[in-house]
Amino acid sequence: MVSVTLKRRFKAFLLLIILFHSHSLLAEDGYRLWLRYKLIQDEELLKKYRQGIRSVITEGVSVTMQCARKELDLGIQGLLGIDISGEDTLVDGTIIIGTYGPNTMLSEILSPDETAPLGDEGFTILSKKLNDKKVIVISALHDIGVLYGTFHFLKLLQTQEDISNLNIESVPRIKIRMLNHWDNLDRTVERGYSGFSIWNWHQLPEYIDPRYIDYARANASIGINGASVTNVNANALALRTDYLYKVKALADVFRPYGIRVYLTARFSAPIELGKLGTSDPLDDEVQAWWRNKANEIYDLIPDFGGFLVKANSEGQPGPQNYDRTHAEGANMLAQAVAPHGGIVMWRAFVYSNEEPDDRHKQANNEFVPLDGKFDENILIQVKNGAIDFQPREPFHPLFGAMRKTQMMMEFQITQEYLGQGTHLVYLGPLFKEVLEADTYQEGPGSSVGKIVDGSLNNQNTTAIAGVANIGTDRNWTSHPFAQANWYAYGRLAWDYETSVA
Repeated sequence: MVSVTLKRRFKAFLLLIILFHSHSLLAEDGYRLWLRYKLIQDEELLKKYRQGIRSVITEGVSVTMQCARKELDLGIQGLLGIDISGEDTLVDGTIIIGTYGPNTMLSEILSPDETAPLGDEGFTILSKKLNDKKVIVISALHDIGVLYGTFHFLKLLQTQEDISNLNIESVPRIKIRMLNHWDNLDRTVERGYSGFSIWNWHQLPEYIDPRYIDYARANASIGINGASVTNVNANALALRTDYLYKVKALADVFRPYGIRVYLTARFSAPIELGKLGTSDPLDDEVQAWWRNKANEIYDLIPDFGGFLVKANSEGQPGPQNYDRTHAEGANMLAQAVAPHGGIVMWRAFVYSNEEPDDRHKQANNEFVPLDGKFDENILIQVKNGAIDFQPREPFHPLFGAMRKTQMMMEFQITQEYLGQGTHLVYLGPLFKEVLEADTYQEGPGSSVGKIVDGSLNNQNTTAIAGVANIGTDRNWTSHPFAQANWYAYGRLAWDYETSVA
């Protein structure tokens, strides 16, 4: 009798284990981020969506357009529980995705006025009629805009919005919207709390981790179009030829999603890699070395974005080692990448314990006298506050002080001073508060955002950066809520007037 009872208890215990592990296999692990295309549970809404989405017509065959179509099919299959990947007939409920141009299907539906404001990356989503059929049009002037529009449309379904009468136009305010990865070549991450670096330099370029593709998808879905993949405390090896082939492999993965790759440039690289006796930016051999290095990079990566530089700060080498100014150092690099359309992002995070002035003033002391002396393809990358990403501090005074030089924002998405990987912190309000702060540079209404987006001083090359909180942890950010900070940054980089609620 005892043995029978024990057997029953043992069987019950085994059943519990099986049920527990079965549930674990289906549990949400956070890997899919905000791209979870989960079946809509509202049966009435689900029926309405299924009636309104019955086929997809794709105008275009580029790799980016293929990515848009694949994402749309994936999203519809998950959210609506239907597979229309093989349906491309014009019926009521057809979605048409493509770029506007002469002699295309979209030229029969859209007017030039409806697409002219979209620029390089903007998109429009409209409810239209074609041959008496009700259709939804996702269109842009360029393929990447169609991809952005596709992600936006899927977000409408995820958030259960009405799609019966769509009239959406969206254009980014800032040209370059990037993540800065403080990732070292040994895969450690400075101020990283989410595992190791996702870049496996040992396996690149031969092996492409599928995670790189999902990284690109996630960034494209929120409008991020650039990534500097190496730490600002730079290692010159990242510019060595074998590493450039590894970077090329990443660039090839990111390109269909509209993401350009940037590298951090160690100022002493001509000495460490080129075996020169100096890195003086006014030295002819040094200038030639950087020109040749830029040519090598662009031969491999034609759409390489440019260099991010931390110089004469926290032990990093720079032009001041040779009694040269930040402008002289930055201009030398800028002239190397300028023929290829590249930019230089020169960080203004400079301070020294030996300086008698308050640390809050030191960047102003060094950079304001140089206003107007930087080449046009240089942006001064400025942290949101003058000290160092503090939980509360005023916006950096450089934003209001420099009128002739394009300033770009640097936010910190990773939580260096806000609980690292253990505290639940939402940074959206902090980012938005800084961008809306008034500098009074040209009187009331001269917000930091208007300086960053170039509208206040009529500047064309504009940028914003966020120090990434991403690592090899399965859910990317360790603390599950930290994903929201990555997402909020991307949305605000696209349009800082977006609600962060």
